[in-house]
Amino acid sequence: MSSEKETKMPENEQPQAETTAETTANAAENVTEETTAPEANEAEKLRADLEEMQQKYLYLLSEFENFKRRTAKERLDLFKNASKDLLVELLPVLDDFERGLQAMEVSTDVASVKTGVDLVYNKFKGILSNKGLQPMNATGADFDPELHEAISQAPAASEADKNKIIAEVEKGYKLNEQVVRYAKVIVGV
Repeated sequence: MSSEKETKMPENEQPQAETTAETTANAAENVTEETTAPEANEAEKLRADLEEMQQKYLYLLSEFENFKRRTAKERLDLFKNASKDLLVELLPVLDDFERGLQAMEVSTDVASVKTGVDLVYNKFKGILSNKGLQPMNATGADFDPELHEAISQAPAASEADKNKIIAEVEKGYKLNEQVVRYAKVIVGV
């Protein structure tokens, strides 16, 4: 009988042992669920943030490509139409030349034709000057390869005229302090 007592446990003790084991297992599951649930939420949040950042990046990339295309087109248009303002200002000069040509066909007075040509010349020169075009005065100056193009050499009249410009064959011009046409000159040697 004593052996039966030893092998047999009281009924109220057995469920307690099982309950303790179950409680420990349940607690372990709860701990893992509690730790994995926030990690899963955080991972999901990071995935959503990554997706949002990728969408923003693609949007910005697309915007930048559109910006580059638009500015390239605007630049081409600017180059095509850059001289439009100047041409519009020169049209009255063209009109004056046409009126002058018509007047020269019927006029016998050379002085009035000369006066008309002088007026048109001064008007044309004024427009170019207003746009920043300035003539360079080269005669008598020292030869400067940055400003002048020597097309010929001639003997200098004196020692002081050596390496100086004796004559100007074609006038040079600057546009806003930048040379747009070099003066063609004859240099004394």
